Formats: sequence, C-alpha cells, structure tokens
Amino acid sequence: MADEDTAPAKEVVVTETVAPPLAPAKESNPEPEDNAKKLIQETPSAEDGKKSLSGGIPLAVAFKEESNFSSDVPEPEKKALEELKQLLQSAIANREFSPPSEPTPPVTVSAEAKPEDSPVSADDDGAKTVEAIAETVIPAAAPPPEEEEKTPLIWGIPLLGDERSDTVLIKFLRARDFKAKEAMAMIKNTVTWRRDFGIEGLLEEDLDLAEMEKVVFMSGVDREGHPVCYNAYGDFQNKDLYAKAFADEEKQKKFFRWRIQYLEKGIRQLLDFRPGGISTMVQVTDLKNSPGPLKRDIPHALGLLLDNYPEFVKKQVFLNVPWWYLAFNRMIGPFLTQRTKSKFVFAGPSKSAEILFRYIAPEQVPVQFGGLYSENNPDFTISDAVTEINIKPSTKEIIEIPVAEPCLLVWELRVLGWDVSYGAEFVPNSKESYTIIVQKERKMAASDELLVKNSFRVGESGKILFTVDNSSNKRKMLLYRYIGKKL
Repeated sequence: MADEDTAPAKEVVVTETVAPPLAPAKESNPEPEDNAKKLIQETPSAEDGKKSLSGGIPLAVAFKEESNFSSDVPEPEKKALEELKQLLQSAIANREFSPPSEPTPPVTVSAEAKPEDSPVSADDDGAKTVEAIAETVIPAAAPPPEEEEKTPLIWGIPLLGDERSDTVLIKFLRARDFKAKEAMAMIKNTVTWRRDFGIEGLLEEDLDLAEMEKVVFMSGVDREGHPVCYNAYGDFQNKDLYAKAFADEEKQKKFFRWRIQYLEKGIRQLLDFRPGGISTMVQVTDLKNSPGPLKRDIPHALGLLLDNYPEFVKKQVFLNVPWWYLAFNRMIGPFLTQRTKSKFVFAGPSKSAEILFRYIAPEQVPVQFGGLYSENNPDFTISDAVTEINIKPSTKEIIEIPVAEPCLLVWELRVLGWDVSYGAEFVPNSKESYTIIVQKERKMAASDELLVKNSFRVGESGKILFTVDNSSNKRKMLLYRYIGKKL
C-alpha cells in the first residue's frame, strides 16, 4: 500500500455507527455486536498478491487451500495416493521402516586345557588304551520369531488403516507434486528423522523452559479458522531470557528441542486430520530485534520444517523483515516450488500489522503485533469485532456512537503508528445539556501507549464522538471497538 499524497485542504470525515449493544455491568463475556458493526473481511485477489510492499518485498501469490477429502482429489492424484499406499504396504512387509539391526559380534569359544597323556608303561603289553570320548551334541536354540512390523506413526497417526491416514499421505504427495515414489522417500526420511530425534520421548520430556512461551505461543485463529502460532523473537532483548536459550551450544540445542516439542504438541492438540478438518496452521514470525543465533538458525529451521512437516503451514508470515532476510529469500527462492513460495508472506516494518490483518482479524491479533487482543481482558473478547478505518493524509476522522439510554460505554482504540491527534467528547441530544469533554484532544506519538482504553458513564441519550486528526502526509489505519454496559 503506497502512501497517499498530502491533500490540499484538510478533509473531515464523519462515520456514524449503530447504537452500542447493552450488556449487564458485571458480564465479562458480552455478546458479539450486530452485523452493522462487524468487520468486513477482505480477501486479497491474485493481482493484490503481485503488488510489492515498501522496501520492494513482494507479497505471495495466493493459492486456494485444497480439500483434504480423498474423494475430492482429482483422478490422477487418487491414483498417486493408491500407488503410495501400495509402496507403504510393501515397505512395511519388507521391514524397511525398522531401524538397522546391529551386527552380532562373533562368539569366541575358549578351549578347555587338555590333561597331558599319561606315559605308556611296559606293563600295558605295548597296547595303548584308547579312551572313547563321547561327543555331546547340543542343539542350537532357535531364533525368536520376528515381531510383525508395525505401521509407522507420524504425529501420532498410523500411515495406513486410520480415517486420518489419507490426510497425512496427501500432505507428503502435495509436497512432491503427487509423485508417489518421491513422496515415499520423503516419508522414509521423516520417519528416520523422528526416530533419531526421539520425538515420542520428547513429548514427555520436561525441558524446564516454560518462560519461552512468552516468545513462542499459540493464540487465536485466522479468518478461515486455522490456529495461529506467533514467534516474538524480540522478547530475547531480555538478557535473562536470552541467556537461558543462547548462552552456550548446549542451551541452544535445548531451546531447539523445546521448539520442536511445542510444535508437536500444537499439531496434536489443535489440528484435526479427519476428512474436512483443519490440518494446517498459520505461523507468524516477528524478526524485529531478533538475536544473532536465531538469524543463523532460521534457514536450518525452515529447511527442517519443509522436509519433515510438509503442508502444515497454510501461511508463513514474516513481520518487520530486514534487508538481509530479503536477500536470503532471493537466495533460496530458486530451490522452492511456486506452491511453497506462495505460502510465504513478507512485510516490512511500516506495513507489518496491515499485512497481518489480511489473514487474521484485528480482534484475534495480540496487542504486541498490532491488534487489540489481550489476555484477561474483562470487557472484550475475541468475539467482539474490531472496525478498521483508513484515514487519508490531512484528514480528520470523526466517529459517532449514538447512545439511546443510560449506560457505561467502554471502548478500545488505536491508530497504527499513531502520529495523530485524538480526543473524545459526549454530545447530549437535549439542547439544555452541555457537551462534556471525555478525553482532551492530544497528540499521540508513535512511542505512546499501544492502545487507548477508556469508559464514560452516560446519563442521558446522546452520542460519543471520537476525533482522530491525521495531519501527516501518510495514510493511517484506525482500529476501534466499543460496548455499552447496563447501569
């Protein structure tokens, strides 16, 4: 989105809203607002996907997510699925998924010392006594019967014979353009990697890194219901947190194991591999203030994700992308398919939140990522939709909220990047009453609080006015929501 030119004269835009819904004063989970106040979700077109962000970072070309119903798969791809199943059955029968057996060490048999032959005496009439040595034959023990090869599991799901199996197999097929033999090789490599990494044991391991959930955490869903995992690597500016993850090579390995453990648990708890279920997630990675070790490990982690977690990411959104990451993306681009590249979205520092809102509604996005969601909010939940308004340069935006009866009006409001003036007032309907200044207009700098939360006890009918004056030469995005509570 390019910045718009400064308007020759300041324009005043008045936005009227419907009267706020009234909720009991003590109710912490208010009902969602009516349709007139709900956010209109905008689906980016393929042409939008070809536009560039500031800094020349291209957006991904949109790909529609395919169904995970095997019955919906086109006929040639069904044949590939059946071929892959046959390859799996053959590999299981031939025990190709079993770990290589260690060679049996040779058995060394120590010979017992033979007693010396007694000398032959003349009294024996020259005849030697021949002692018959009876040889005892001990039958060799029969080897124990081999256990039947078990069907391999990936993410806790059998590769054959389960209602979720086809979804898993289709992921590997899609990652290899439905070439069954290549998908089979990928499955073998994944099973081997999971065994060598000790994934099943890792799930039960206590790595004592609970504080890392400030850095990596699951929160909300995208506009299509996919769970979202956030990676806030800027939190490693905290020296204690940084030391626990990167102080030495051992701690770095431990943090990496914790990251895989967290991903595995999220897959099992939040994804549904049954036909029609949601089996992909959105990954959001904020690269702002990322520590050095993470910058070096990102290519390795990305390769591991592509090799062992195919088709798990619906979108991988990178925020606050620096120049070096753009260079890295160009370097690996030729080695990725168009399908894989379509899943990556890069946003520069000035447009990160706006790009994120294309995929995730602002009420679902945590405050630190530009949205309005925060835990333990007594007044708003993720079901309370946020309204988005674009304010042109040199334009004053006035939001009118009519109030028909006495209530406690509560609102949250923020302008991305601020650098605007904000004020609020109550204008009663009665001509005999006076306008009340709720919030004196003041300049909000970019370094001010992330959002404004305020309330006003309304004693008579009237309207609340929010005034946002954008005197800059850049377009601004305003986010707000409100609710009325019965007195």
